[in-house]
Amino acid sequence: MAVILQVDFPYAGPFDQRMTEQLSALAASINDEPGMVWKVWTVNEQTQEAGGVYLFDHQANAEAYLAMHTARLQQMGVQGITGKVFHINEALTAINHGPVKPA
Repeated sequence: MAVILQVDFPYAGPFDQRMTEQLSALAASINDEPGMVWKVWTVNEQTQEAGGVYLFDHQANAEAYLAMHTARLQQMGVQGITGKVFHINEALTAINHGPVKPA
């Protein structure tokens, strides 16, 4: 069953085009993670936060990615990382046009 993974952490930048330029290779590599269907990158320059909302095909893949990603961020000196896995109410999500079905 597909699940949503939400990850948030403090982020001091860069933002906008510089963020895109610096993180494009990382973004491309995320497509190769087992079970990852899509990611929406989140960023708030005013509150100095970033992260993402992901759709994974199964909870085990989301949890494995969260563990790897948390370790990667910590190696980069990031603290205060939060990660949560959510099950999806597909019937209600469909009413609101949510793209939650893995391909």
